[in-house]
This record gives sequence, structure tokens and C-alpha cells, in this order.
Amino acid sequence: MNFHGTTILAVRHKGKIAVAGDGQVTLNATIIKHHAKKVRKIYNDKIIVGFAGATADAMNLSERLEAKLERYNGNLTRSAVELARDWRTDKYLRRLEAIMIATDEDRMFLISGSGDVIEPDGGVIGIGSGGVAAQAAATALINNVDVDAKGIVEEAMKIAASICIYTNDSITLEEM
Repeated sequence: MNFHGTTILAVRHKGKIAVAGDGQVTLNATIIKHHAKKVRKIYNDKIIVGFAGATADAMNLSERLEAKLERYNGNLTRSAVELARDWRTDKYLRRLEAIMIATDEDRMFLISGSGDVIEPDGGVIGIGSGGVAAQAAATALINNVDVDAKGIVEEAMKIAASICIYTNDSITLEEM
């Protein structure tokens, strides 16, 4: 599932987590919004989520994840697995066109409608049209620069925005 029109990047480094998303919203080949917020904190500010795809679908999934977190006392792993299971098996949810990153102090997951709940090996994950560029830049920076998670995410998102036509430099960043 590859969505164009956004870039979300999450980095865990030096005991901190930073998640950022660009603000551009496109409709076909037209930019219709420059400052959308695609990253936010949920569950008493203990979880950061970022999403790519259809906005209404992504918000629906974010709300469903928060409900799972309430049900499972903030256990992100269990909540992510249950959300992915529901997403894959529910007739209505299967039609949702979105993908998300969810992270807490200990875990970071990519969650998709095909049932994926993937925890990256290196503490870096990117999704959306500029996700590969942002992830590559962050991976290079994390290994070669003495900077914190926030600095890595900021620089990597600038790089992605300079490459991907569906990504802008109006960044929303949340950190823990």
C-alpha cells in the first residue's frame, strides 16, 4: 500500500522519540492545503500517531486505536495487533485507505489494513510518498551525526520535502 500526498517519519534515538509529518494535502495534481496536522498525541499524550492516506479514514483509525488503548490499558502492542486484526477482517474497515505509525516510549509500529503490525529494526520508519526519502535520510543521520531524535527528524523531513513533490516543509512534530 503506497500513498502519495504525505510523508510521516518516526525516529527513536538516545532515549527519545520524534514523529513528524508534512502539512501538504493534494487532490490529484493540485495542492489544496499547506498546513494539515497528520501527527498527534493520543491516549493521555502517551502515544504518538502519524498517518498517510485518506484523512477521514486515518482519523477513524486513530480513534479506533485510542479505543483499543483504553480497552487494553495503554498496551500499544496489543492495541495495534487488535486494530490490525479488525481492520483486516471487518467488511467496512477493509475499505479504509490509510496507513499509520504508532509509537510510545518503548515501541514503534507501522500498522496497515493488510494486517501488518511491523516494528522496525533500527528505530526509524517512514511512510507515504516521501517516506523512503525521509527514512533513508534519517538512517544516514542517526548513524553519522551526533544529534537528537528531533534534530534528525527535522533534517530528514527537509530532505524529503526537497525531493518529493507531494511533501512540503510545513512540518508538525511531536516528541516524547
